[in-house]
Amino acid sequence: MRTFIIITILFFIGCSEKHKEDQEITNIEKFSENLNNADSIIIGEVKKYSNERFRNVSLTKLANDSFRITGEAQIFEANFSWVIEDGHNELKKGYETTSAGAPEWGLFNFIVGVKKERTNSVLHIILFEISAKDGSRVYELPILL
Repeated sequence: MRTFIIITILFFIGCSEKHKEDQEITNIEKFSENLNNADSIIIGEVKKYSNERFRNVSLTKLANDSFRITGEAQIFEANFSWVIEDGHNELKKGYETTSAGAPEWGLFNFIVGVKKERTNSVLHIILFEISAKDGSRVYELPILL
């Protein structure tokens, strides 16, 4: 979550001057990659993301607007949700089912396609569980696309 907040703040700073916008966005994307490297485990050349409910999550870019997300989740009734954001808007959202529900770790594997609304935006997918208590998003795992 810290990475997402820092990236969002830097994005707003980078967009403050129109004539410098393209260069600053490029710098923000490079900085974002460095932050993600610090917050993830690199196994071979594949980054693995995790938190309390998700582990061994990896992202593979299949095409300009298409991504495969795989991993394991320990989720109540084996269902989790996801949303793709650009820092301002939710561009796409959905849900997935794992191969097993909690307390087991179930596998998941899905493909998402999304187009940027603005060419200079930075996209994130956030995996999360819906709280049975109040319907809020819990155990969010943000990943830079």
